[in-house]
Amino acid sequence: MSEGETADGGKIDTSAAAAAARPLHPVDVVANEGGINLGHEGVAFVAPSSYLRPRGHSRPSTPGVHKPMMTALDREQLEGLHAIRRFLKVRTSYDVLPLSFRLIVFDTALLVKKSLNILIHNGIVSAPLWDSKTSTFAGLLTTSDYMNVIQYYWQNPDALAAVDQFRLSSLREIERAIGVQPLETVSIHPLRPLYEACRKMLESRARRIPLLDEDDETNRSMVVSVVTQYRILKFIAVNVKETEMLRKSLRDLKLGTYTNLQTAKMESPVMDVIHMLVKYSISSIPILDSDGVVINVFEAVDVITLIKGGVYDDLNLNVGEALLKRSDDFPGIYTCTVNDRLDTIFDTIRKSRVHRLVVIDEYSRLKGLLTLSDILEYILLEGEDPEQSAD
Repeated sequence: MSEGETADGGKIDTSAAAAAARPLHPVDVVANEGGINLGHEGVAFVAPSSYLRPRGHSRPSTPGVHKPMMTALDREQLEGLHAIRRFLKVRTSYDVLPLSFRLIVFDTALLVKKSLNILIHNGIVSAPLWDSKTSTFAGLLTTSDYMNVIQYYWQNPDALAAVDQFRLSSLREIERAIGVQPLETVSIHPLRPLYEACRKMLESRARRIPLLDEDDETNRSMVVSVVTQYRILKFIAVNVKETEMLRKSLRDLKLGTYTNLQTAKMESPVMDVIHMLVKYSISSIPILDSDGVVINVFEAVDVITLIKGGVYDDLNLNVGEALLKRSDDFPGIYTCTVNDRLDTIFDTIRKSRVHRLVVIDEYSRLKGLLTLSDILEYILLEGEDPEQSAD
């Protein structure tokens, strides 16, 4: 049985049969002045309007409508956000890296099948790509690329022999063949401000960003490491005490996605879920029972386990069967409610390896999803004005 910890140290059963989702520890509800209806018909939420709002406008203003006066809670929230941004602007991307770390870089001449085995053996889910012919950075290999290979194989079942011989340099051709977005090529110098790295990640919708330096002798680029959204947010949670000032709830902030959620059941075919992950460019699908209760989450990284060794037979499994193949050290799923505050979320990130939180109601029924991208966007852009952005 695989278990994960809740914010109060409790355990969440994440077995494929029935991983009962439980909320984080209760927090005080801070109702906003408008009063949001939380009736049985559903939660009155809106998804984040866009990844990058126009500078100077954290929320669209309605002409002729008087802007309400800021409360003490509003001012404290903004003060906390400003403190985080000041911190990000004086710290570099290099500062986020641990004292000791391992970096695995793949040559684009490597077979896709072999790269998959290396990822699994080393317990990682992405790696920078290097073109040895030109001695240049060639992008970042992620689980999305393996799902593209699966999509290609599914559309061309007679091409299995060719798929086995695909090299990482062939990923571009696969992308064109199935009509998906190209590899992420965004990068940043390790000594640039961390704030700049975060902005680049938001603009490109990337969940991680490679750090590229230049060799003094050859003047050629070299990959130093890769920084993820999780590592950045944990860096903030550990070092910025002002996260304690972010006392507004998810409900008040309208933070997260609460409409058009993609879901599946334990009986759903794995390939249907993979198609959804690719089609909607998402990294997870909540798994629900017949009552809408969250019992697990199928993640993009689960796909890697299913095709290890270049064998695609497990793609014919259903979700429940596929989740049984997870490793015993799977961290579990993390949940929260609309009443949880952002300071509580940061505390959870500080204590646990969290990549998303499933928003549930008091009956563990799905209400929404809160991703690290949502949090990063909020702390960078909410209440921002042109003067602050130019600092």
